[in-house]
Amino acid sequence: MAAYLCPPAVIHGEHTVQTDQIVAEVRGRHPHATWTPRIDGIAASTGIESRGWMLPLETAVAPGTGNGLGAGGTGPAREALARDGFTEQDVDRVIAALEAVPAPQTVQERTAPAWEAVRSYGEHAARGALQIAGLDASDIDCLITSHSTTPALPGLDVALANRLPLRADAMLLPATQWACIAGTRSLALAADLVAADPDRVVLVVIAEALSTTYQPADDTLESLIVRLLFADTAVAAVVTGRRRPESVLRLDTAWHHTLPGTQDLHRLETRADGTHFVMDRRGPRAVQETVTAMWEWLRLRHQDDPGSWHPDVLLAHPGGTRVLEYMEQTMPEAWPSGLLDHSRESYASGNRGGAAVFDIMRRAHDAGQQPGNRAVLYAAAPGLTATALEGEWL
Repeated sequence: MAAYLCPPAVIHGEHTVQTDQIVAEVRGRHPHATWTPRIDGIAASTGIESRGWMLPLETAVAPGTGNGLGAGGTGPAREALARDGFTEQDVDRVIAALEAVPAPQTVQERTAPAWEAVRSYGEHAARGALQIAGLDASDIDCLITSHSTTPALPGLDVALANRLPLRADAMLLPATQWACIAGTRSLALAADLVAADPDRVVLVVIAEALSTTYQPADDTLESLIVRLLFADTAVAAVVTGRRRPESVLRLDTAWHHTLPGTQDLHRLETRADGTHFVMDRRGPRAVQETVTAMWEWLRLRHQDDPGSWHPDVLLAHPGGTRVLEYMEQTMPEAWPSGLLDHSRESYASGNRGGAAVFDIMRRAHDAGQQPGNRAVLYAAAPGLTATALEGEWL
């Protein structure tokens, strides 16, 4: 397995949302929640002062266009009140009061603008990746896409095939449920594709509008954390089977791992008011198990030179800083410090989900890497499932 990766294009959400804006909105909406007295400390513990969203905060917290009358409207409500003996004047007052009740946004109201943003940002990232690689859309043989919070059929793959546009015979491979491992798993799949045909050119595009999981009505501690963590980002990169002048990283091998019995620890739930990201407090410990399994994979892979081999950079998206700390504590003592610096830098402006590893990779590339530097890419996602790759900077 030898695949060559060009530098990724990274498009951050254009609307900057400050942490203190979120804190103020949540405190005003849930003044009596049990965690409200601790909200400032909880927010500070994330280490995130701002994040970029594809849509502004005002869009996420705006009421829906419906009202307390529900889908039936005023007609059935009037008839029911009249049957119960209300006077016409009383009916008017009741209807007016119900119409003034703010309603949550519907799935359509939450998803439709985010889906349009995902397509627009995805196209922007795709065009950026093609320019970086010195290629045209007509050069692409296969497109791999991922977007997890804006379900659609057809999906991002078909949208980009039309917008770029791609050749009619280009292979489209959508993966809407990879979530946080979209970055590493798409690269692993792309590497397999170019191994089968070294002349094949693969474009990977991941566009995540994670801000759609911001649910104003939720009053759980986990929901508060979700509000604070996520950022919106679109990324794209070209993978080839033959080295190009623009290639910067060679991918040599991939590893996959699924932890049984953990499918309920992190999940998306679609409810009447949109998508909710649900977290269990046991999640970080379970993610740590996938980290331990990755360390063992690397140990076995390099058991012939255990004292000398180590990565020069570790591009990791385990879901949060708590697991990053665990990685630092459990990696071999002989490994140099600072391997996760680019990962931490990325987290400082939000959890980017499936786009995170590409963002971290871009930061590492921009910081400068010496030819021959060894890289390990790792990500874990709801499932719990993980994918890692090992490669070398060119």
